[in-house]
Amino acid sequence: MLTKEILKQVRQIEIRTKGLVNQVFSGEYHSVFKGRGMEFSEVREYQFGDDIRNIDWNVTARFGHPYIKVFEEERELTVILMVDLSGSLSFGSVDRTKQQVAAELSAILAFSALKNNDKVGLILFTEKIEKFVPPRKGNKHVLRIIREVLSFAPEAKKTNIKGALEFLNSTVKKRSIVFMISDFIDEGFEKILKVVGGRHDLIGVVLKDAREEDIPKLGLMKFTDAETGAERWIDTNNNISRFLLKEINEKKNAKRKSLFLSSKLDSIEIQTGQNLVKPLVQFFKLREKRW
Repeated sequence: MLTKEILKQVRQIEIRTKGLVNQVFSGEYHSVFKGRGMEFSEVREYQFGDDIRNIDWNVTARFGHPYIKVFEEERELTVILMVDLSGSLSFGSVDRTKQQVAAELSAILAFSALKNNDKVGLILFTEKIEKFVPPRKGNKHVLRIIREVLSFAPEAKKTNIKGALEFLNSTVKKRSIVFMISDFIDEGFEKILKVVGGRHDLIGVVLKDAREEDIPKLGLMKFTDAETGAERWIDTNNNISRFLLKEINEKKNAKRKSLFLSSKLDSIEIQTGQNLVKPLVQFFKLREKRW
């Protein structure tokens, strides 16, 4: 049963994100993703200025002069939101947890897709697939997606990005725009990431928190791993301990960035304590320039 508090949060997210989509994101979304899907329509004789990469060599050979393939934009796209709900997503040092940020991001992306008349689907995962909502259209469907991300209680706490990507690859056959929203605290998914990235337009949305990178000096503190339950006492006043923790985090960040670059995939970094608009707008603007 959905509590009044959760319904209130969903309503607040709906009002806030719908306004952002109408004012900021809908134009950028359409510009970036409108031509991602193309369907073959017909062949016609080559005309000066046509892209030679579209020449149909079989037809050209048959008739003795060049013909090109004509493609039409596939108007209806499919957007898949893959949202990590593992234990580490419950962390947040400012006013929102990573899971709450994930819900707001999901709302922005889903309403942008809705405004563009695209279908939206949802995959919630931890170390297993917790829930799959097939792609559909409609305002009620988008509100359901927001509710699921915001209030779903997962059965597991650990993370298995490899398993989630394998599920996507076997379940979603049509080429889709896939936003994977996670803090990417996991390993062993490098190979499948490249495979899925070749089949779908895969974009990593990396959730981060400032306190994961810069721990304040608060003396002796007990740290608990949200996914394994392991506990460890650390003296946060000790400069060596602080340096080592920061170094470990920086290496993880560098490895993740290198993986996305080598896989030729886009990624967006989102801080829990900061406004979501700026990094999203930057992403859309950069992407639009490339296309």
